[in-house]
Amino acid sequence: MAENKDCEQSTKPEDDPGVCVSEISVYMNNVDGISPVKRKSPRITTKSKFLQKCRFGEMTECFFINKKIILLTLLLLVIVIITWTLLWVFVLRSPNNNALYFAGLFRIADVEFIPEYRRKDSPEFLYMADRVQQVINNVYGKSLFSKLYKQSTISDLSDNNYGGVLVHFWIVFVVPNMKTLFACEDCVSAVLKDSIQTSLVNRTSIGYLLGLPVDMDSIVVNVGLRSDYFATATTDSNSVIAKHAEQSGVPVALNFSTSTGRVNCHFKLTSLLGHIIRLSLTALQIEPDNCVTDSLHIYDSLMPIRSRNLYRACESFGSFPVSFVSTGNGMFLSLKSLRVHGKKEIKGYFEAIPKKKFENTILSMDGMRLEGNITSPYYPSYYPLKCSSTWIFKTSTPFGLALKFQNYTLKEKGFEPCDHGWWKINEKMYCGYQIDYQTVFHIANFLVSITFQCSGKQSSKAFLAEYSSYNISQPCPNGYYVCSTGLCIRQSQRCDGSDDCFDESDEVFCSLPPKVCNTSSPHHHYFSCDGVKDCENGTDELNCTDSVPCTNITYKCKNNVCIQKKNAKCDGTIDCLDGSDEMSCDCGNKIRHGSRIVGGSNAKDGEWPWQVSLHFSGSPYCGASVITKEWLLSAGHCFQGEKMSDPRPWIAHLGMHTQGNAKFKSELKRILVHEYYNGRNFDYDISLLKLKTPWPDRPTATIQPICVPSLAQMVPNGERCWVTGWGQKQERGNSDPTVLQQAEVEIINQSLCRSAYGLITPRMMCAGLLSGKRDACRGDSGGPLSCQEKVGGRWFLTGIVSWGHGCGRPHFPGVYTRVSKFATWIQQHVSALPKTDGVT
Repeated sequence: MAENKDCEQSTKPEDDPGVCVSEISVYMNNVDGISPVKRKSPRITTKSKFLQKCRFGEMTECFFINKKIILLTLLLLVIVIITWTLLWVFVLRSPNNNALYFAGLFRIADVEFIPEYRRKDSPEFLYMADRVQQVINNVYGKSLFSKLYKQSTISDLSDNNYGGVLVHFWIVFVVPNMKTLFACEDCVSAVLKDSIQTSLVNRTSIGYLLGLPVDMDSIVVNVGLRSDYFATATTDSNSVIAKHAEQSGVPVALNFSTSTGRVNCHFKLTSLLGHIIRLSLTALQIEPDNCVTDSLHIYDSLMPIRSRNLYRACESFGSFPVSFVSTGNGMFLSLKSLRVHGKKEIKGYFEAIPKKKFENTILSMDGMRLEGNITSPYYPSYYPLKCSSTWIFKTSTPFGLALKFQNYTLKEKGFEPCDHGWWKINEKMYCGYQIDYQTVFHIANFLVSITFQCSGKQSSKAFLAEYSSYNISQPCPNGYYVCSTGLCIRQSQRCDGSDDCFDESDEVFCSLPPKVCNTSSPHHHYFSCDGVKDCENGTDELNCTDSVPCTNITYKCKNNVCIQKKNAKCDGTIDCLDGSDEMSCDCGNKIRHGSRIVGGSNAKDGEWPWQVSLHFSGSPYCGASVITKEWLLSAGHCFQGEKMSDPRPWIAHLGMHTQGNAKFKSELKRILVHEYYNGRNFDYDISLLKLKTPWPDRPTATIQPICVPSLAQMVPNGERCWVTGWGQKQERGNSDPTVLQQAEVEIINQSLCRSAYGLITPRMMCAGLLSGKRDACRGDSGGPLSCQEKVGGRWFLTGIVSWGHGCGRPHFPGVYTRVSKFATWIQQHVSALPKTDGVT
């Protein structure tokens, strides 16, 4: 069988196809159990009888039979020649149809870089490139891939801050479709590494690069793209713009703009030895569609090597300038667009900056208070790959060290890796995460050693922390409360209905405040202006539209005036002086009829017109909700990973009651998962989906948007809402329902929710029954938790199906993403929504 596999792998014209046929014939003979002699015997007997028949005088018949045989033989010969010619022209002769391209680099140690290596036409470059290329040809030409290997190309020779010469190269294989797996990335890399490893012992081997020792740790080989190969490896390509920073700290302009035609433009940036590159972007205009048509890749090398990808931009940044830093003195930018029309633009500059070591020792002199800042390397730029910083603090007893982070938090490290860098603080390990609020990390020790190690996968946003010494026995002053986030708030802010700690630690496990129903005393936020008359005289609902200071529990009108009425949006009453609370309220209406849904029932056709079924590669996978003509809202965890975040395999089914019978279908154009989504605890579990084709005006009864709540929107505990979807009916079910399921659930108190799970953030909420029985389940993720407002009767998207412990288990209600917490985020990206939904 090994011989047969070798024949199948042979694709070169010089390979003899007859060998394969011969081997297959022998193999078949052995299988049949018939010797070649016995197979030939019948043919000899037939020929003998035929000759005897001719000798008996039937010459005319013999002539015609011979003529037919000759004609048939000629016809078969012509067919074979045509087939072979077509096979040669369209399969064997065309190397690009089944070609695989690998981009790689390694460092040749103990070789001095000379400026002539920068010019590909110089004798010095050609000499060195030829030597390296000979070795790579020998390595793969004598390997298991010898019949698949075609050629190698040396793209660049560059200097670097670690000495020696960096060799950037391409390797090309021609692989039949059925044999693609045999030329895997790890296999190709292992062949080169094994050869070079052998050369360390035997310097006469081919891996020694003809006397040029290779640094084993520097070897990188990744699968590349055909377009990148022809853009960077071919000598006649003019799509690469090379720029060099000759002076430290002097900006070099980097601008490109076009309005027509497809774009495949590359920038090769280099700087002085001993320096690194800081790239600053001041403008970027590309089509935002998850890099399907447009993208900007920034590489920490002089070639598009995937594992050296610093950052991939699929859309413009929220604010400019944005800067990135390399680890060496080379950087590669790849700007691509498949769209013929539409403006594509990149503006900015790069500069050479000195490479630094980030080590600091900070001492408290004579017991004085420590104060200052620590930042990620090269702040405010995105920090580079595999960088590190070290700080040592020494305070005087009884003081410890407090780190106040902006939009960042530290969590003790578990078994999982830290995707955005890890911290080591006095021998304990922590992971760092980007968030949208402040935190304070207290270290109860007068001697503090801190090490931060950057991620090795992708460049990440910069962080800043204010450090200060604090009294270990009293982290906050008298009259203040210590939040779980480390922040200090006034005791009067505890249990006031406002999340002042940003993690609800000041609002959970609070006893219900007493009702004060006289007009002389202020009403507690829990009762006032929530649309329900808690006092018989109605004083808790008076003066709710008067102007008040803006907080996170007040509604903000378009004119920036805040009112106490929490659920002012689209309730049918104009509460803002500018009427902005009732603008764009064509949402949340549905036909009035007399599940992962467990304990539910069949919904009626058109009963939930905002319900969407998301199909991935033809199969139902998640749910979503219609919020505008073009946008859907779903969970973030449905789209994790490179494969799932590609919008092309996804189809949105709208206006559907029974699976397979949607009133309208559309591909997804864009998937926008929240940038702070945490796959470990499902925090920020929300995503926006843009339809490739907006849904039509008709039929309006079966497709309608649901209202998006404002930041101040409040749904009281015990309120009954509905969860819908096509998910499993049972936790251990093996089939999903075809008819849309619905189940009525109750909003669970946040304190009870935390008691059940512990890992509940302010961006999560629980709904279900404490006795179980009714819940969402697998397949319902991303679907809506719909709640109807008592005043006005409109339906709001209160929650998104996120996670939970099993399905319908007692004391473990379903956990939903709290949509109101993302009002600002949704408005920033969905232009069709009004800028008037209570964002403070």
